[in-house]
This record gives sequence, structure tokens and C-alpha cells, in this order.
Amino acid sequence: MSTDIEVPASAPATTPAQVELAVGGMTCASCAARIERKLNRLDGVSATVNYATETATVAYDPAAVSPENLIATVEATGYTARLPQPPAGTDSVDATGEPDPGRDETDSLRQRLVVCAALTLPVVALAMVPLLQFRFWQWLSLTLAAPVVVWGAWPFHRAAALNARHRAATMDTLISVGVLAALGWSLWALFWGGAGEPGMGMTFQLVPSGGDAHPDIYLEVASGVTTLILLGRFFEARAKRSSGAALRALLALGAKDVAVLRDGTEVRLPVDQLTVGDRFVVRPGEKIATDGMVEDGTSAVDASMLTGESVPVEVGPGDDVAGATVNAGGRLVVRATRVGADTALAQIARLVTAAQSGKAPVQRLADRVSAVFVPVVIVLSLATLTFWLVSAAGAGKAFAAAVAVLIIACPCALGLATPTALLVGTGRGA
Repeated sequence: MSTDIEVPASAPATTPAQVELAVGGMTCASCAARIERKLNRLDGVSATVNYATETATVAYDPAAVSPENLIATVEATGYTARLPQPPAGTDSVDATGEPDPGRDETDSLRQRLVVCAALTLPVVALAMVPLLQFRFWQWLSLTLAAPVVVWGAWPFHRAAALNARHRAATMDTLISVGVLAALGWSLWALFWGGAGEPGMGMTFQLVPSGGDAHPDIYLEVASGVTTLILLGRFFEARAKRSSGAALRALLALGAKDVAVLRDGTEVRLPVDQLTVGDRFVVRPGEKIATDGMVEDGTSAVDASMLTGESVPVEVGPGDDVAGATVNAGGRLVVRATRVGADTALAQIARLVTAAQSGKAPVQRLADRVSAVFVPVVIVLSLATLTFWLVSAAGAGKAFAAAVAVLIIACPCALGLATPTALLVGTGRGA
């Protein structure tokens, strides 16, 4: 006697999907680490967030999560996210004719940096050179430093407030707290601590000394740190912009239109309308529209943009040719074998983009360190303040030491050096 047992069919495995999100609002490596942690907590999600390229590469299970869920998670963390869109508009156009999204950011940072540098230089000079300290010089320093600390450092203050609303701390938190603390102490010293009296002077000292009749002011610290960090952000934005322009220039190397043979007649069409199997004509001096095989004619093809060869290569019937290379000799009739995203040029661009979006092991280590660095630094700053107060060094010296810990500990380079180096290197390769 046999018994048939019906075994339930297992549900088919869902094929993982991948999407690349454009993330906005990140200001340091710890921002990228926060977003990455939030995304990876979702079921079926494996995410990598790159601060340098401002992208999140996410592999996810379509049965468990959708791109809309991913975007909502990023926005709930305090940042913006969207699916990549082709650039539109003609306001900011680079040398390739494509809009340059990094130009507005770089121009804004340059303007902010120039104004802050012009105001900061006299503040630093007045604080460091006693001969320049005329009567009531400290009030001129306050007048010059206030716009730097308030307007110049506004991006840091705004980012710190946004992160505070989401119960998080980033590098901007250290910058904002340190700069505002230096300004706040200086205001107290000027209005209530006696530092605003006529004839007040300061000297440059490597080691603080006690017994001062009045507390020091730290306006040069607040404005100087703001200007230096703006300088670093400007160089960072310029590096990202130039690398992005290199990739766009690579994609722009291809031909824009092509002469397709239809019933023996040449018809001029945009390249994106070309299909596999189409026969098209390439005249001397023209770019080959797409990857294909020569059917008729002989010529020399300049393939230096792909191979680096300085001497054109002779081709004839049956030889393969690559899109975006230049026909340097006779007339060719080519049959298209690969179009669009399958061409060699498109694959090279895809590999460059993947290299820029990926993370080296040392970058992952830097991201993990930066994620816990900020809270540790704040705790150390409070401990420093407490130690010097208990040591009876005076409130001024204790406060100066605590602010110094906040300001010098900002490890922007820790999370920035590796991804920026990778971005610039791949951009130059492109």
C-alpha cells in the first residue's frame, strides 16, 4: 500500500534588486555612517553610503522593501534622497555641454570663504601682534568676527541643529559648539569680565599663564577656525566637481548622430535610435557611432581614447571597431553589434562610477571611527573643563582648554581623505 504525500512547492526566491540613491545634506563622514546604519537595519537591505560621491548604493529584497521605503528611511534620518535623474536645465553648464551640479556649491563656498578670510585676517593680526592693539581694538575684533561666526559658520550651525533634532552628533556639532563657545566666552569677557576696558592687551603665548587681571577673548579662534574649515570644504567641493566633470566628459566622447543605411539611402538619426543590426556609414574624420563590425571599406581608426595607441589601427571587412573612436581614413560601412549601455565606452563609464561609489577597507574603518568619535570628544571636552576647574586654574583657562579639545579634534580628514583621493584618482583616469 503506497501513500502519496504532497510536498508543498517552495516559494521562488526573489531576485535581489539594486538602486543608487542621490543623497543630499551630508556634511561629513559620520553623516554617511549614520545613513548606512539606518538603511542596513531594514530587512533584506545591504547599503553602502559614500560621502565623497553623495550616493547610497543599496541592494534590497523587492518583496520586503521598495525604493520609496529606502528614500523615506533616509529622510527620517534628517537627509534628502532621490532616485538619480538625468540633469536638466542650462543654468550651470560645463565644458561638455552638460549641467554641472557642483558649480553652484563651489561658487557659494568661494564667496563665503573670500568674505570670511577678509574679515578674519585683521582679527588674527590684532590678537597676535601687540603693536597693533590700539585703544578699544577688542571691539573692532568683535565687529569683524561676529559676521564670520554667525554668517560664515551658518552651514555648520544649521547642520548641527538638524542633527540635534534627530539626536545625533557629527563633525559639524564639534565645529558649531566650539565656535559658538569661543564667541560666547568672548562676549562675556568683553561685557562683564573686564576685557572690554580701554587699554586691554593680549600677547601670543604657547603656554597659558595665570594671574591675569582680565580674561582673554577668543574671537581670533572662532573666526580663524571657521575660515580654515570653509577652506577645506571649498577644496573638497572643487575636487568632487572636477572628478564629476571628468566622468561627464568621458560619456560625452560618443557621437551624437549617425548616418544609417535604410534601403540603400542614408538617413541621419540620433545615436539613441540606433539598434543592433543596423548598418551605418562612417566618413573620414567622423566618430564611429557604436560598437560594430566593418562590412565594407578599409580605413585607419584612431582608437587612442580607448587603447592609448598613438598610431591609428588599420581596419577592413570583418574587423571589430569601438564606438567613439575616430575614422581617420576612408569611408566605412559598419554593422552595429552593441548599442547603448552595452558599448565599451558605457561599460568603462559604469566601472568608473562603481569605483567612485565603492569603499576601500580603510574608508570603512574611518567611517566606523568617525561614527563614535564625536560623542567621545564632547565627553573629553567636559572632562577637561572639570579637571581644570578642580585644579583651581581659573574659569578662563579651564574654558580655553575645553574649547581647544572641541576645535582641534574635528577629524574631517579622517573620513574625507580616502574617498576624495579615490574620487580624484578615478576622475583623472576617466
